[in-house]
Amino acid sequence: MNDYAGQHEVVSENMTSQITAELTRFVQELKQERKSHFHDGRKAQQNIETFWKQLEASKRRFERDCKEADRAQQYFEKMDADINVTKADVEKARQQAQTRHQMAEDSKGEYSSILQKFNHEQREHYHTHIPNIFQKIQEMEERRIVRIGECMKTYAEVDRQVIPIIGKCLDGITKAAESIDHKNDSQLVIEAFKSGFEPPGDIDFEDFTQPMKRTVSESSLSNSRWDGKSEPKPGSKSKGKLWPFIKKNKGGGPEDFSNLPPEQRRKKLQQKVDELNKDIQKEMDQRDALTKMKDVYIKNPQMGDAASVDHKLAELGQNMEKLRLEAQKFEGWLAEVEGRLPVRTEQTRRQSGMYDTQNTSAVNNCAQDRESSPDGSYTEEQSQESEMKVPVTEFDDEFDDEEPLPTIGTCKALYTFEGQNEGTISVTEGEMLYVIEEDKGDGWTRIRRNEDEEGYVPTSYVEVYLDKNAKGAMTYI
Repeated sequence: MNDYAGQHEVVSENMTSQITAELTRFVQELKQERKSHFHDGRKAQQNIETFWKQLEASKRRFERDCKEADRAQQYFEKMDADINVTKADVEKARQQAQTRHQMAEDSKGEYSSILQKFNHEQREHYHTHIPNIFQKIQEMEERRIVRIGECMKTYAEVDRQVIPIIGKCLDGITKAAESIDHKNDSQLVIEAFKSGFEPPGDIDFEDFTQPMKRTVSESSLSNSRWDGKSEPKPGSKSKGKLWPFIKKNKGGGPEDFSNLPPEQRRKKLQQKVDELNKDIQKEMDQRDALTKMKDVYIKNPQMGDAASVDHKLAELGQNMEKLRLEAQKFEGWLAEVEGRLPVRTEQTRRQSGMYDTQNTSAVNNCAQDRESSPDGSYTEEQSQESEMKVPVTEFDDEFDDEEPLPTIGTCKALYTFEGQNEGTISVTEGEMLYVIEEDKGDGWTRIRRNEDEEGYVPTSYVEVYLDKNAKGAMTYI
């Protein structure tokens, strides 16, 4: 062990001289280069902002001069039509109108020139300057990745010299370092952080000399800057989404991540759906464990009271229902982002509703309908078969207007149940009702309130008292 430790000291000294010192200098150089690239990005952003302000100012000046020229022309026509006005006043009004029209023409030419210049600068900004800056940053990161690979190879060679025994392991490290694909790594980063936005197009020329009704310019730049929000006040700063180097606000966003770019929003929603599904699976695992425990208690009453786990099972069922509703909400947003909407038929909704309620506590009749081993366990195939039994078609068949079924006992509602699905009935806690069909293994009991009201309720929600004379009668909770 002492010799082995001494070899590690040699490795440490060689790594310090050959890797650590060079990497320290390289990291400092990267920091300065990265700072320079981000400075260029901010400078380019400020430049396009300046051109945008100039464009807005020239457009407002053009609009103002056009309005003043119209008023001057109207004043001249009014003076010319008035016989009481002197010829000198008419001539003065005519010269004033000509001056205003000339100013409007000059403003029009200036606005047109600045607009062309801005469109040119915008194309250069989004198709030349911005890509060049990103390319430099990408090349910088690729050099860093290559340097890391070279350092890994150097480390492998240093270690190989002093530990021939683990040479095969070091060959693997070398192979891994040489297999680094910096282009692919850059592409992975681009895929992970791409926004999904498209560069804005050119801004159309707005001719204020036309007498038609003018509409607000809907340029892609303004849309990308304010993105559906109310138009900002003149002179206000709105950085928006023109440039990703701007610092982001770290406050909490909306629940549906609508503040994120499309691609990032899709990833966030997918991550949220996956988390909710994991939480649902955890709740289902706990429910299955309690189900097995209750089976053991039913088979061996001396080990515990089977009714003591009902409250926990009901609580787990409510938690799973909340998580499913939350997952459905996020799945709806995810479908909206991906351009698809889930279509659920009535039969699917009924099956889902019955299955959810059944999963809350569909364990009360496990002793009579499920074959259990002496220790209370049961096979996986039997458990799956029990979960998949959903009497969907029986609802329609058994609710035909035929001779009413006879009562086979009574029941007391342990919890309030809102029967929202077809074939179910709502009950309130403590309510006494008649049983007309006992649980057939699907977790549902058919009850009757009066001659006109009958339906199914979850078996775990009621305490059943069957008549002794009824076929297969038994009392259970």
